[in-house]
Amino acid sequence: MSNACPQCTLENTYPDGENYVCADCGFEWPMVVAEEESDVRIVKDANGNVLQDGDTVVVVKDLKVKGTSSTLKVGTKIKGIRIVDGDHEVDCRTDLGQMMLKACFLKKA
Repeated sequence: MSNACPQCTLENTYPDGENYVCADCGFEWPMVVAEEESDVRIVKDANGNVLQDGDTVVVVKDLKVKGTSSTLKVGTKIKGIRIVDGDHEVDCRTDLGQMMLKACFLKKA
């Protein structure tokens, strides 16, 4: 089975190891096309459990809140998290207000 060359679009191609090769223009490309990235981001908690939007989590370490003298204490339960892109994967509402937290400091409840 041959595929059309992505460079010259001719169908005179053949497999060679892990690549396809075009006999007409000499272009090579991998047989296995990388899977398309999905819109869903996989975020895991401190124990390796997958977190999803709406989950309830528990803080596993005292966290100082940047810009204040407050601390988010270990054992604090947070309901209805949202998974977001960026350095801090979890967006949530706590007693101290709206926060973005890293998943490595949380565990699924």
